[in-house]
Amino acid sequence: MKLTSAYWEQRYKDNETGWDVGKITYPLKEYIDQIEDKSLKILIPGAGNSYEFEYLLKNKFENVSVLDFAQAPLDNIQKRIPNCKPEQLIKSDFFEHQSQYDLIIEQTFFCALEPSLRKNYVQKMKSLLQPNGKLVGLLFQFPLTEVGPPFGGSKEEYISLFEKDFDIKILETANNSIKPREGNELFFIFIKK
Repeated sequence: MKLTSAYWEQRYKDNETGWDVGKITYPLKEYIDQIEDKSLKILIPGAGNSYEFEYLLKNKFENVSVLDFAQAPLDNIQKRIPNCKPEQLIKSDFFEHQSQYDLIIEQTFFCALEPSLRKNYVQKMKSLLQPNGKLVGLLFQFPLTEVGPPFGGSKEEYISLFEKDFDIKILETANNSIKPREGNELFFIFIKK
């Protein structure tokens, strides 16, 4: 199975969006709540319906963009947040996107990519971040399977993938995950070297 744009469009069309919890998750909300600089340039890749984006806008962050491979979630965001600017909704392949950000928020995007793309993901994140830029979010911690998405992973795997290009500031089991994900999410803050 190829995880193409058409694949993701079909998942939205068929309402097969089990990752979508209908609101911002607590670990990301808590992280966003402590950010003081509202001018940060922020990207949410593989955004889906992106309740994180909505939360950031409600909290006066203006320089935020979402990126998705499929049009359906971007349309959903536009309907839910009619005052967002069209240029904030980017339909693109993540690996082809060009820009620079202070902060990139990871929420169920990494686990949706084919595992063979993980090294490319790390390099692309590095290229998208300003010097000392942060990659922050949640990664699943359950055994990597052949069947997905979602695809799992382990703390050890993530350290070996990221440590060359990022300072690993935090990588620990989230203490405030939603019930179905309890014990299966690692909250992380990685800073570009």
